[in-house]
Amino acid sequence: MTRRIVQLLLGLCLYGVGCALTVRAGIGVDPWTVFAEGVSKQTGVGIGWVTNVIGFLVLLLWLPLRQRPGIGTALNILLVGTSMQATLEVVPAIDGWLWQGATFFAGVLLVALASGLYIGAHFGPGPRDGLMTGLHARLGWPIWTARCVVEATVLVTGWFLGGTVGIGTVLFAVLIGPLVHVALPLLDTPAVPRAADQPSTARTSPSSR
Repeated sequence: MTRRIVQLLLGLCLYGVGCALTVRAGIGVDPWTVFAEGVSKQTGVGIGWVTNVIGFLVLLLWLPLRQRPGIGTALNILLVGTSMQATLEVVPAIDGWLWQGATFFAGVLLVALASGLYIGAHFGPGPRDGLMTGLHARLGWPIWTARCVVEATVLVTGWFLGGTVGIGTVLFAVLIGPLVHVALPLLDTPAVPRAADQPSTARTSPSSR
């Protein structure tokens, strides 16, 4: 349990750091960050704080979908945007294509590593992932359809609001899936068997459970 909690907290914080690095690279970000950046430009509120608010609003969409959040869902809303905002406060904008590319790829790798950490901790999905699975469960949409519809909507909306769409947006979409596919098996925590799944024996002593 201790390992899972540490892994969850570390993963969520690193996820925000990785997203902040892609923002600072300035060559395009993932759809949800495009949306957060666009809202930030229109309101003057920091991108990280906007990310937290968006996460909370997305969580409200779980109610009609009858999704049940876990502790990881709540901490996702609190920590990802906060660590993102803290990183943006200390990391300046990057100039030059070489440094922008290096910063962007460092951010994507960090997001993939962070995803493996927090998903592998098994404390519940993030609010955005839960929205996809909720649409799948309630409406029967394939997961890929739900993801495409939702992410295309936030991407276009964020772009109109002034979010950064560029080659980095495409690279993120292409790279993140395979990278998480590699990271998750390495960082997945062993499933804890439930008591009901344990072989039952008469009068089992506490020390043998």
